[in-house]
Amino acid sequence: MTVRTTLWAVGWLVAGLLLASCGSDQPSATDPTTRSSVAGADKLAACPSTESKPPVSNGLPDLSLPCLGSGPDIRLADLRGPLVINVWAQWCTPCREEAPYLADLAKRATGKVQLLGIDYDDPRAELAVKFAGDQQLSYPHLVDPDKQLRQPFKIGGPPISVFVNSDGAIAYVHHGPFTSQQQLDQLVRDKLGVAL
Repeated sequence: MTVRTTLWAVGWLVAGLLLASCGSDQPSATDPTTRSSVAGADKLAACPSTESKPPVSNGLPDLSLPCLGSGPDIRLADLRGPLVINVWAQWCTPCREEAPYLADLAKRATGKVQLLGIDYDDPRAELAVKFAGDQQLSYPHLVDPDKQLRQPFKIGGPPISVFVNSDGAIAYVHHGPFTSQQQLDQLVRDKLGVAL
């Protein structure tokens, strides 16, 4: 065996060992055990259990997303309103700008309108948890790392907000950030029929 052949064989052996150590037993960013171990995730609002319901015409897509904090996965088609779903990401500057309006709505809308956040296409779970905590977004948040909502919500990029009526139908989709509290409150009134 020549020196060149020996080096080639050793190189393949080392590469094989390195690849084996990077196998599928490593936790992924979407693994629930990884999410729940992210510092601060336990301080976020827990995702509630939802009763299974049949999908409705012009309703939310029939797919399930994991909770950013604690709690079960949520099947979107089970949800009924009045509900505002805000699709955001911690790396999104307009999402940061509109966050205070959503936090304020959540405080004033208790018992009238539900809020649900969806962290979209976000590779940094720890920064998403920090963002939701820092912005005082006191409602449950889901995670969509694989952009499953891209097609049904026609997402070019966050933020997007979906207004869902009491029957579970999508009443309105707002693309882009809210620019004022008045704008958000007016949309809740006009699209969901709820005065705050």
